[in-house]
Amino acid sequence: MNNNKYLYWITFVAINGGLLFGLNMAGISGAVDMLKGEFLLTDSGLGTVAALLTIGCLVGALFTGNFTKKYGRKKVMMFTAILYIISALGCAFASSSIVLIIFRVLSGLAVGATSVIGPMYISEISPAHSRGRLVSMNQFAITIGIVLAYIFDYLLIGFGDYSWRYMLAVPALFGLLYLIFILVSFPESPRWLVANGRKDEAVEVMLKIGGEQLINNELAEIEKTIAEEKKKKKLAISELFKGKTGKIVAIGTLIAAFQQITGINAVIMFAPDIFQAAGSAKGDSMMQAMIVGLVNFLMTIFALWLVDKKGRKTLLLWGAVGMIISLAYLTWEFSKPVQYGPGVLAALLVYISFFAASFAPVMWVIISEIYPNRIKGVAMSFSTAVSWLCTFLTVYFAPVIQGTLGLNYLFAIFGIFSVIAFVFVKIWIPETKGKSLEQIEKELGLI
Repeated sequence: MNNNKYLYWITFVAINGGLLFGLNMAGISGAVDMLKGEFLLTDSGLGTVAALLTIGCLVGALFTGNFTKKYGRKKVMMFTAILYIISALGCAFASSSIVLIIFRVLSGLAVGATSVIGPMYISEISPAHSRGRLVSMNQFAITIGIVLAYIFDYLLIGFGDYSWRYMLAVPALFGLLYLIFILVSFPESPRWLVANGRKDEAVEVMLKIGGEQLINNELAEIEKTIAEEKKKKKLAISELFKGKTGKIVAIGTLIAAFQQITGINAVIMFAPDIFQAAGSAKGDSMMQAMIVGLVNFLMTIFALWLVDKKGRKTLLLWGAVGMIISLAYLTWEFSKPVQYGPGVLAALLVYISFFAASFAPVMWVIISEIYPNRIKGVAMSFSTAVSWLCTFLTVYFAPVIQGTLGLNYLFAIFGIFSVIAFVFVKIWIPETKGKSLEQIEKELGLI
């Protein structure tokens, strides 16, 4: 297996976590009406069932950093694969809303851990010139998971009263495949191996990934950076909020928050409901949701091509502009007495397109790049946990705002946050394209 094939193989294995991320986030969308009927849920109850996944995500993200530092990236990935299998089967066989919520939270633990470990691992095994594209592959896999979730939901919707159980069981199959891939052929992160005194193993992995050139270009820098980090005192959590480190953590955390409070997961989870509110029939709304997922997928491919060519900051700025325009149109459309489906579909596709080509992959690239190795696990966990808190608030309140104020207010709120996100990116986000992780640390004044 030549160098590129091996690099692509282990990236493929790593992004299977992202695929399961997407399946779990969007898989409930086709089951919403059935769950409301099965468990007699109110709008608030539905928001709770949908959003409590993200509480599990928050907890999973918060503690993953320390676990990856202690046990390594590979073992944490194995554990998340097992969680995906157990939680999917638990949701499918749930006998009450309480049981469903418990297993949704467990599923969230796996998704939250994946949201930290996936970008972290890929950034550490990738050569600098292709790191943006390869880290973005994790988001690409998430979009594939979302498309597959919509497709399975559409295909299973005619299976009677148990359709929702089949929909929620789908991630178990993919979780099993993910676990097998990890067990069969998957290496530990070279940076983690070097940091834990296993240089020979790290060299072996790096040889397979990029040959002698990668070792010559990056091994010495990795060793030097880790040696300097070990001279420093043991990381105190308070350090994340002080001085230059605090500033970098604030930047990473805010961009992670903006990725969510601009509304993406509310749109993904409740897309069929939005289309029904715009006048579509149930079957048509599921088909339109599949189109949304497909566009999300295709535009992420576009982002993979652009992220190492045009840079991170440029994509974020243009993404924010496109989202602002489409959300403004949706606010206007749902303010009218009568809504028209085609216009709503077009505007949602524009919103998804600009998000998928910018904030969706680039946020993960940014936070995997700007945090130094010494704090990376804990800092990424913190930023990702804040992101999941924002996701919880967005997904919980979306059906409540829709039911009480209307979709026009919901889209207006997302639009305002998109404007603030544009200003934040313009002022605070650094450009990291084409730079090694150690070079980024130097430019940020962290070493």
